[in-house]
Amino acid sequence: MKLREASESIDRRILNTALDLFVECGYYNVSVHDIQKQANVSIGSIYNHFGGKEGIAKALYYHVLSEMEELVNSVVAQKLGAVESCNQLIRLLFEQTESQRNTISFVLHAKHREFLPEEPPVCSATPFKAMRDIVQTGMANGEIRQCDPWVAAANVFGGAIRMIHLRLDGVIEQPLPTFYEELLKVTWQGMEVNQG
Repeated sequence: MKLREASESIDRRILNTALDLFVECGYYNVSVHDIQKQANVSIGSIYNHFGGKEGIAKALYYHVLSEMEELVNSVVAQKLGAVESCNQLIRLLFEQTESQRNTISFVLHAKHREFLPEEPPVCSATPFKAMRDIVQTGMANGEIRQCDPWVAAANVFGGAIRMIHLRLDGVIEQPLPTFYEELLKVTWQGMEVNQG
């Protein structure tokens, strides 16, 4: 059992605890009482801050997507070319998989629509749309080979996301950054502009 820092705000403590429990046990196997006990807060605090487990899940979903959006925006703000922006995003996603495993797992593994049916699929969320936009910009400016935008984005980021899934599932034992250079080489071989 992890002990939460007393300096954490109550809502942050609840969200961090819920993240860990949802990833480790699955959303449906976690009760409000489980969160309350592990976060060391009152049941009233949970209901006052979030209204219940679904409210926690929704707040967590938006919080995690907001963090991903910040990550993408930090790369876009560097005003790099499209290829280098994609490379930076892959590197950062690999690093976050190692340092914030449960956050990445919640984004990629959780079946959000099962417990948040009103929310769009995670692949339609702002950070993933921004990633596709980077690829489309690269096609428009001649850095990335022209093809269907969905195919291009899947080719550029799909391998990295699959590697993240394999790492989260324990299939890949080495830290993902060890595969970074090789993955980029293989990814861009298929997207070179000068291919016939």
